[in-house]
Amino acid sequence: MTYHPYKENFLIKHNQLYINGVSLENLSHRVGQTPFYAYDRSLLTQRMQHLRHYMPDALNIHYAIKANPMPALVQHMSTLVDGFDVASAKELKMTLDTGMSANNISLAGPGKQISEIKQAIAAGITLNIESKNELKVAAEQSNILGITANIAIRINPRFELKSAGMKMTGGSKPFGIDEEQLPDILKTLKAMNLNFKGFHIFSGSQNLKAEAIIEAQQQSFILADKLSDYYSEDISHLNIGGGFGIPYFLKDKPLDIKIIADDLAKNMADFKKNHPTTKIIIELGRYLVGEAGIYVCKIIDKKISRGKIFLIVDGGLHHHLAASGNFGQIIRKNYPIIIGNNIQNERKEIVNITGPLCTPLDILADNIELPCSNIGDFIVVFQSGAYGYSASPHKFLSQPDCIEVMV
Repeated sequence: MTYHPYKENFLIKHNQLYINGVSLENLSHRVGQTPFYAYDRSLLTQRMQHLRHYMPDALNIHYAIKANPMPALVQHMSTLVDGFDVASAKELKMTLDTGMSANNISLAGPGKQISEIKQAIAAGITLNIESKNELKVAAEQSNILGITANIAIRINPRFELKSAGMKMTGGSKPFGIDEEQLPDILKTLKAMNLNFKGFHIFSGSQNLKAEAIIEAQQQSFILADKLSDYYSEDISHLNIGGGFGIPYFLKDKPLDIKIIADDLAKNMADFKKNHPTTKIIIELGRYLVGEAGIYVCKIIDKKISRGKIFLIVDGGLHHHLAASGNFGQIIRKNYPIIIGNNIQNERKEIVNITGPLCTPLDILADNIELPCSNIGDFIVVFQSGAYGYSASPHKFLSQPDCIEVMV
């Protein structure tokens, strides 16, 4: 069975792929090389429109730029979202450069450097506090700088996001402060030179089970309501995280956003009864950008080894670690792939697609059925808009670099 269930997001004409109206061949000339990543700005906009259509009007949607920090993409997203979640000082600078208000930017992640904490305080963004020590450092730096830090407390709740690709709550975690420690901490906040804004609960990522996301969101509202009783003033915001996944593999089904949105509207209405001024935030990364990106490389050799066909390409795991299966997959599966300039060839063959690196880990596809191809043809990897270029070991074996473009 030919495996390209995601190409409907892109136009196919004259036997080749088009990205936002530009043919793959023309785009390759425009870029000047392969490999490259291309991100379709129209698909980014469409995804946000899709979310806005279903989600409650009062919900604030933030982009977690760790999913894809390409500057032009971040700039485009700044026109679509209500705010940003960042995970480093470099990401913070990038978001401030877009013109996004500091009131709508938050910094999360364990192990923040003192310099990062100072930068966040000086910028006026919200620091998501991950430990008691980080809370102490934030208070000390507020006093040193003479600026009251805006903080939220990231909670490590007892519950977890079931069926998540990565679970980030429940049990012992480096992320956030355990919920049972928070009553005592919240009672002491008034004595600190800090502007406490609320809570951050990020349970996990890459989840395609609407019921699991709904359950985690329901529990997040209940927990935030309970913990807010230990602070004498109402919280100004509650970030309930994200976790929305996208389909990568053959049996994956897209997430049912309407079911999640309908339940979220009910939860928000109930929560607002006790917290009428609290802003509700959801932060999404992969779901916003993952399906808008492709990775393109070129076949530079075609060989047969003991009955198996190998397409050797000029890209690989050093540019797209996730597609190689070395970014968390337990059992390797193929990303959706096509021959980008030879899509409608009825002759098919079973091939293995490997890169130029001297390691057997450099695999882009294993035993995949594709149209018969030739040296010079383009290999296109779909679902490549998130955790692609920035999550890959570019310097491994000192191969030529990759380019990213917005189209």
